[in-house]
Amino acid sequence: MFQFIRKQIHNHLVKRKIMKTRLVTKDGHCNIKFGTTEYHSHFAFLKDFWTTFVEIRWCFVIVLFAAAFTGSWFIFGLLWYSLAKSNGDLDVLQTSSESHQVKCIENINSLTTAFLYSLETQTTIGYGGRALTGHCPGTVALLIIQSLMGTIINCFMCGLILAKISLPKRRAKTVTFSETAVICLWKGNLCLQIRVANLRKTLLIGSHVYGKLLQTTITAEGETIILDQVNIDFLVDAGKDNLFFVCPLTLYHVIDKSSPFSEMATNTLQQQDFELVVFLDGTAESTSLSCQVRTSYLPREIKWGYNFLPVISRTKGGKYRVDLSNFSKTEPVVTPHCACCFHKEHNKELILHRHGREGIDNLGFDVIDLQDSVDVTEKGD
Repeated sequence: MFQFIRKQIHNHLVKRKIMKTRLVTKDGHCNIKFGTTEYHSHFAFLKDFWTTFVEIRWCFVIVLFAAAFTGSWFIFGLLWYSLAKSNGDLDVLQTSSESHQVKCIENINSLTTAFLYSLETQTTIGYGGRALTGHCPGTVALLIIQSLMGTIINCFMCGLILAKISLPKRRAKTVTFSETAVICLWKGNLCLQIRVANLRKTLLIGSHVYGKLLQTTITAEGETIILDQVNIDFLVDAGKDNLFFVCPLTLYHVIDKSSPFSEMATNTLQQQDFELVVFLDGTAESTSLSCQVRTSYLPREIKWGYNFLPVISRTKGGKYRVDLSNFSKTEPVVTPHCACCFHKEHNKELILHRHGREGIDNLGFDVIDLQDSVDVTEKGD
């Protein structure tokens, strides 16, 4: 009993360690920290202040929104108060019009009333209780300056909020990858397969998919390269560029002799130390903004000898349906033990013949009955 509990704790700690060492999370975030105090400088972010403000969290944007307006009202309130005080408008003891100068601002007798006048001026409320007399040129100049500053703050904050709302990475939230990748035969080739789906009816124009294999390598000179990147080419039936992304697609990487997966086998895959990062770039049809979707797969998330279940079917009425409940589900299929065995001519013909004879046929999935299908998600009419 104690050995079982200790084994479970050990597996949990190993799993947490693997999750911490992942460079790109499943939802596309990068697990990396830049620089030290010697190289890191906050002034670089201040120079690119617009990008900094767009990328900060919403809670800081709300605080910045409130502080910008409240701070400007208070600062200009102090300026209005100082002008009124310098002109003697705050001297409430002098009630006689003969002994008092001409007022610059009516009904300002404290800092509170000066703040209220600043707020009414910048927001163009104009209650009518406090107003300029027009006898002091300084108040006219201050009124123009506050009006311009208020307009600049309004434009900046509105642009910031609109920019954060329309960030293209929000569109990437509606594009999802399969939880696991599979390795099986496809069109006479041993392939690594990944499935991707667009959850919206609007398309991603000019979609392009590619991958990077990240691993630690040692060069011939003995140099250790951490996160060495190797290009991984993916394709679909029609190629790898300008994908018609109207329904879930299966991405294929052919494991040939030039592939980094060619030296792996079903019993050595889980012992490898690498991370497969997959990218999908495209332009949103509705906003014309470019976006990128990322995910990653560790060796434990790649199934050798499995194939994805079909998700696309056609009803008796001629409509196409997408069953997203089978999006990440797999089924075992006949697959060679390793790429080297498959590339041998004799074994290749034997495996292909066996795969064609024992492969799973899904002829009944072409047509479904709408009355019997309750877990089917409609993609479009």
